[in-house]
Amino acid sequence: MAGKVFVDSNIWIYLFLSEQTNKYSIAEEFITKNTDSSMFISYQVINEVTNQLLRNNFSEIIIRKNVEYMYKICTIHNFSKEILLSASSLREKYRFSFWDSVIVASALNSGCDILATEDMQNGQKIDGMIITNIFAPTSLPPSP
Repeated sequence: MAGKVFVDSNIWIYLFLSEQTNKYSIAEEFITKNTDSSMFISYQVINEVTNQLLRNNFSEIIIRKNVEYMYKICTIHNFSKEILLSASSLREKYRFSFWDSVIVASALNSGCDILATEDMQNGQKIDGMIITNIFAPTSLPPSP
């Protein structure tokens, strides 16, 4: 997959929890294939992943290793007033949840071509960015 890819928390959760074998394999393949491209995440993604790892009784050592891994292979995008205002406009226009709208706004603000997530409509285009559900039974959309 070419271009900039924003990776939502659910993909990382499947990768790190590995309890659902088919989704783990898909998440692992996706992350591995995109390690050479520009992957982006936000602090929101790190917080959501860490929270899920804590809920699943992961040790602090493992949590730190997973956070270090995310930092190593991704660019971390920070929150800003611009992102929060953009998220509000996205909620109004698309009726996204608060947290989904912040993810979309962060991905757009990062200049990403693709938002990889399980939570939103597969194939939906927003300002030139394509939302891609990597777990959907259909193939991934073509690279932008």
